[in-house]
Amino acid sequence: MQDDPLWRLRHALAGLALALLLSLPIAALIARVVGDRLADSYALRAALYAALLLHVVFGAAVLFVRVAQHETRPLRPARLLLWLASLWLWPLLLAGRGGRPPPNPPPQPPGA
Repeated sequence: MQDDPLWRLRHALAGLALALLLSLPIAALIARVVGDRLADSYALRAALYAALLLHVVFGAAVLFVRVAQHETRPLRPARLLLWLASLWLWPLLLAGRGGRPPPNPPPQPPGA
């Protein structure tokens, strides 16, 4: 079981899944508030909700590719809140790196 890649990623998968689940009502609330302030239109609220969900789902994919393989800590409420915030603020995470790929680890000496 320890050799299974999904088992190693269980904390990241659980964090992302729960953060995505929590993002659904958050996106609905944001779409409602912003949509009502701009124009009282169901179509606008629905479009905002769809755009917010697209943003969060794309963020989940980006986070999974960039961060998940390094996540080894068990999922706790504070970690879940970090995953949730990261889902919404993922463009800032990419901007902070300047869009550069992660640095390569130094080569390991033979027999290490």
